Amino acid sequence: MKLAFSTLGVPGLPMPEVVRLAAGHGYHGVELRAHPEEPVNLGTTASERAAVRAEFERRGVEVLAVAGYARVAAEGEDQPVLDELAALIELARDLGAPNVRVFPGGGDQAPEAADAIAARRLGAAAPYAADMGVRLLLETHDSHRAGADVARVAGTVGHKSIGALWDVMHTWLAGEEPVASHAVLAPHLGYVQVKDIVSADDTTPVGLGAGVLPLRACLDTLDADDWVCWEYEKRWYPQAAELPGLLGAGREHLLRLGAPKQ
Repeated sequence: MKLAFSTLGVPGLPMPEVVRLAAGHGYHGVELRAHPEEPVNLGTTASERAAVRAEFERRGVEVLAVAGYARVAAEGEDQPVLDELAALIELARDLGAPNVRVFPGGGDQAPEAADAIAARRLGAAAPYAADMGVRLLLETHDSHRAGADVARVAGTVGHKSIGALWDVMHTWLAGEEPVASHAVLAPHLGYVQVKDIVSADDTTPVGLGAGVLPLRACLDTLDADDWVCWEYEKRWYPQAAELPGLLGAGREHLLRLGAPKQ
């Protein structure tokens, strides 16, 4: 199991500090949140991108993914979404990241309509992603919270550069058992986002193992070389504990859960 954490847990932290945290706590990679308030975003210059990539490579830490905010199932014109997808793909290529996270964002549309929009846009973006060596991963989130929802879209597109990102909180909140989520997502799976929360009614983040999410059941479905990324949503919960102080214990907890069963 290869471990990463998301910069959502350390909002605004300069990249050298992010890399230092990852290397110092034994994480193999980092998921970079590509939001305008972050040090790395769609407006980051070519020279800045090169410097970030060099820093990660120097410390032997991988950029697992660029976590973008494109909403591929949202109502409206296709071209603005396609332009955003292209920009995210280029950012990932420049950083040496193999993945780009995107959201569904289907809103209140009928599932069939939202699926069709998402599949059309992802299908249009897939050849460019393939040319750039990048995979677009649709996260289990908002309008497509269950694994079955995301699998429908990825299966419809049917392209190797379109995959799925399994956020275990959202599939659990959708009432889907981990084994069922994995079964439908496995053919498309890029990596898994883990976290822990207080309860179904209070999604305040807590240290891994201190909340209610079925992390062991989720990790039991994975292969030894799968990527697992801790998404600690500090950005949205300022009252939550600081992530750096939790990274060591979080890593040890994931390694215990992911150890081969006797």
